[in-house]
This record gives sequence, C-alpha cells and structure tokens, in this order.
Amino acid sequence: MPEFNTSTSQWVWMNGAMVRTENAVVSVFDRSFLYGDGLFEGILMYKGVPFLWGEHLQRLERGAKFLGIEIPYDAHQLRRASLELATRETWTLAFLRIHLSRGVGRRGYSPDGARNPSLIISLHPIAAESLSQPVAWNLITSSVCIPCTDPLSQYKTANKLPQILAKMEADNAGANEALIRNSQGHLTEGSSSNLFWIRDGEVHTPPLAAGALAGVTRQHVLSLCTRLHQRVSETNITPSQLVECDGVFLSLSSWGIVSASHLEGRPLRQSPIVETLRAAYCRDIETASD
Repeated sequence: MPEFNTSTSQWVWMNGAMVRTENAVVSVFDRSFLYGDGLFEGILMYKGVPFLWGEHLQRLERGAKFLGIEIPYDAHQLRRASLELATRETWTLAFLRIHLSRGVGRRGYSPDGARNPSLIISLHPIAAESLSQPVAWNLITSSVCIPCTDPLSQYKTANKLPQILAKMEADNAGANEALIRNSQGHLTEGSSSNLFWIRDGEVHTPPLAAGALAGVTRQHVLSLCTRLHQRVSETNITPSQLVECDGVFLSLSSWGIVSASHLEGRPLRQSPIVETLRAAYCRDIETASD
C-alpha cells in the first residue's frame, strides 16, 4: 500500500493568513480539540488543482449548516487560499485538508458563546504511484458498529472515534482497511472509505441510510457508472455475502478507486469492471487539471 509522505507543507493557511507550520497553533480551549466540535474535508490536489472542489465545499457547507457553525470565509476565498498553498510546494499529488472548528467558547458542551470559528487549510504530499498504479488492499471486518440513519454520518465531523478504533484494528491485523458494520449487521463503509462490490455485472454500494458516509468520491463513482452505462444499485450486504461477490473495491478521496484483494485472509475475486472505473476516474483527474 502506498503511503502518505511523512513530510508536510512548511505553510498552512490559518484564519485568513499564511502561517509557518511551526507557528500554527490553536487554543487548548478550542472546541474541536476538546469535543470534536467541527468539520473537515480532504481533497485530492493534482498538479496544483483541487479535484471535485465544488462537491467537497458543498458538503462542508451542508455540515456547517447542520451543526450551526458559520464558515468565516466564502468558497472563493477558500479556493484562492488552497491554490496559493499549492504553489508553495512542488508536489504533483497532494492531499488538501480543510478543518473548521466552532472555536473557543465557555466550558461545557453548550456552544453558547463560541462566536469566532477557526478555519485551517493544510497540504500533505501523496506518493505518486497511488494514482498511476492500481493497488489492492487487504481488508478485515471491524468489531466496531455504527447506528443506521445517523444524520451525523452524512458529514465529515471532527469526531471520528468509531473510524479510529476500526483503523486501529486494521493496523493490528496487518490489514490496509477495516470494514464497519451497522447495528443491523450490514456492512456500511471502511474506516476511511466507501464500499462497493460487483455481482452479476452490476456495481453495488450500501445506501446512505445504512450509515455510510455521503462520500464525494462515492458519488463520483456512481456518476461514472451512469456515464459508462454500468448498472448500479444501492443495496445491503453482510461480510459472508461479500466474499462471494465477483469483485470488491473501495473509494476514497486520497487514493480514488482501490481494489480489494482479501477479506479476513480469504482471497476475493477480481473483476475487470474495477479497473475500467479506476482508469476512467484517473482520466477525470487528468482532465480537471488541464
């Protein structure tokens, strides 16, 4: 599995200004630090251009409205800041992270008094082969369960403890990713990815009502299927049913489309549909950067 580079940008954009990374600090009383009271978005940057920028910003805006946090900068300001940050580095492939916090408020859970949201944009390099070469991940099924129809699952909130615990299980098992089930025993997503599988020539993915994140890359994959005249359906599945499918893959903004090779050590079938979708996804990234 290709990894994020251990280095990071020397600069971050913090509350309206470019700041050296070592000088970018937040208060110990910031509500995102204390309670996870905030949101984030992760966006692929290719040749200095953010991919699916509008879709990511729309989700951030929807999440901010749901949580009642005012975004202190408009979409134009955020894009300009992101592009400026990208020009300070020479990375062909990078991951842009936008983090919005409610800011500092009074002690306790009540957000009353937190009237100055904080917003930070950072940039992190990705190994170039994650886009140019197909990869296959080894999966496990996590013991973590999440509720169905949880409205918070639609947004990238700053509180991701279930996903963190699931990823810890994957790390301990030597796996690349952990699949998470919902309270009804159906698979919903990976710790940092959306789940897809292929059965009888049709692409399937869990419905959002099952607890899956409304992934931006997930939605782009669904659009790709429509464009390629590929049948697609939102259905539920259990881990035992997944190993019988004709192919399994994941979608996530940092790596795009990733094939799955094993689940709990059992080999998974490989479908040419996965590579067809991955190649089309990579072409879209190339086109967006032209």
